[in-house]
Amino acid sequence: MADACFGHPRLAAIYDPLDPDRGDLDPYVRLATEFGARRVLDIGCGTGVFALLLAERGVEVIGIDPARASIDVARAKPGGDRVRWICGDATVLPPLRVDLVTMTANVAQAIVDPWLWQKTLRAAYASLRPGGYLVFESRDPARRAWQEWNRESSYKVTDIPGVGRVESWVQLVEVRLPLVTFRWSYVFAADGQVLTSESTLRFRERSEIEADLSSQGFVVDDIRDAPDRPGKEFVFLVRRPEAG
Repeated sequence: MADACFGHPRLAAIYDPLDPDRGDLDPYVRLATEFGARRVLDIGCGTGVFALLLAERGVEVIGIDPARASIDVARAKPGGDRVRWICGDATVLPPLRVDLVTMTANVAQAIVDPWLWQKTLRAAYASLRPGGYLVFESRDPARRAWQEWNRESSYKVTDIPGVGRVESWVQLVEVRLPLVTFRWSYVFAADGQVLTSESTLRFRERSEIEADLSSQGFVVDDIRDAPDRPGKEFVFLVRRPEAG
């Protein structure tokens, strides 16, 4: 089931205004260009920001996400009709042959169930043409990012057109590695409604991810830094072999 920040209609509608700087997606756009990708599968597409960036560039995009509210937001955006939207996880994907599969931001870590993680990697492999790439990122557990997830560091008030002022902040709930749970709170000034969204991420070690990828037939071509968070994340560039 999708977290409330993606699955609740009122929260999905404000997700983009609360996080307007998506410079973290620029490296993915550059990679799509570098690979000459004409067909892309975006797993965990959310409100469709990345999928629409590619579609604007003439790329054929399939965006899939388990949160119906987020898919509805994505579909309603300008250019939303250029993307094929699917509500569900990677296990419900139809047969595809794409050049590139992406899981941006926290998508890979949000797949906390080991069975579903393996199924997702298998579905990504099956969706790629031979020689196609899967690209995703995962935070380095050694950097202990969750230590900064607190109200003092995250509290803000955002004025959203048509919505009004929204207060938001995050608080750490539990650290039981490899799982870390945190809760976002939102207060709507217009009517005083308070909504919360609890999320859990799995912090996998680099060696664990490499082993998981190899078990599904992928070849690891490169593991890079995330340009927007140098030294804090692993960015995996992995390939389905030409003969695979």
